[in-house]
Amino acid sequence: MKRFPAFDPPEYLDWQPDPALVEAYPRAWEGDADRRNIAEGLGSGARLALYAGMLRTRLHDVMLKRWVKQGVISKAWLGTGEEATTVGAVHALDRAVDVVAPMIRNAGACCEMGMPVADMLRGYLGTYDAPSRGRDGHVGDFSRRVLQPTSNIGNIPPVTAGIALSFRMRGEPRVALTWVGDGSVKSGPTHEAFNLAAVQRLPVVFIIQNNQVALGTLVKQHHRPEDFSQVHAAYGCAGWSFDGNNVLDAYAATRLAADRCREGDGPVMLAAETFRMGGHATHDEQEARQIIPPELFEYWGRRDPIGMYEEYLKATGTSAAELEGIEAEVTAEVDRAAEEALASREHNMPPPESAVEGVYSE
Repeated sequence: MKRFPAFDPPEYLDWQPDPALVEAYPRAWEGDADRRNIAEGLGSGARLALYAGMLRTRLHDVMLKRWVKQGVISKAWLGTGEEATTVGAVHALDRAVDVVAPMIRNAGACCEMGMPVADMLRGYLGTYDAPSRGRDGHVGDFSRRVLQPTSNIGNIPPVTAGIALSFRMRGEPRVALTWVGDGSVKSGPTHEAFNLAAVQRLPVVFIIQNNQVALGTLVKQHHRPEDFSQVHAAYGCAGWSFDGNNVLDAYAATRLAADRCREGDGPVMLAAETFRMGGHATHDEQEARQIIPPELFEYWGRRDPIGMYEEYLKATGTSAAELEGIEAEVTAEVDRAAEEALASREHNMPPPESAVEGVYSE
């Protein structure tokens, strides 16, 4: 894919595939027969949809960073480098009935669940036609089965468990999925959600998204051991790990988890290893570079989830022309979305009287 010197992490600008990493890419799922059958059984259309989804997510973030530099918005929270953990998981669900509850790094879940990219961008601009009608920059749309996140992200797992409980009470074969950051695992509400889901055997998938740093605190400073592969054992439920930078491994691992939940044997806790290729938000990029060891950026930079997947697709029969065509289509989609969102800012900001709409009290 095209790289953007003004917006991409330095490690991505002159990205070249590491032959050893490219060769090892399929090993993420090859040792598990069920996971292998899912990953290698995907048709061409589904594989390319995963590619388009990661591109869409990356370009959404590039647009936000462009807006920050242009002064359109003051800051943005990005998921650069973590696209596979989001896109692979969402595509593994039944997107016609299942529900997702993204964190800020999982904005790509919104568009992959059917939300227009323009609505996601309108959320940042606070327009009246944004999903929250200009009230909140956190984006979701429950009519499309996307729970809008909150700033206090440790409170989302209990809500997701509650949604899963409603599925079980109504006898609906549906699954709820949410992502939990490596820092949020420490919060009380998250533990309560894990425990309730396990005791009630709820159809919910929790993905512990370890991007190696919670705000500015490295995992080794707040968690022992330094991975999350055994968290599920503390609650007596199923769980396994996947490569958070490998979209096919994310897809296969989540598909198995969702199927298990749909059969009444939930919850499932998945541990995903990935990396935040920047600051907590765009305002502290320099601070992140000071806090996080450069060798971590170098290590994970070589594992760019989009670049690695491009190499896998080319090695398994997808032509460079096909990939370029998808990139052109997605780029045009995001550019149109930005134009639509900016037009909304000019002509459709919230009127003052709307401040009392949808406000309830007893």
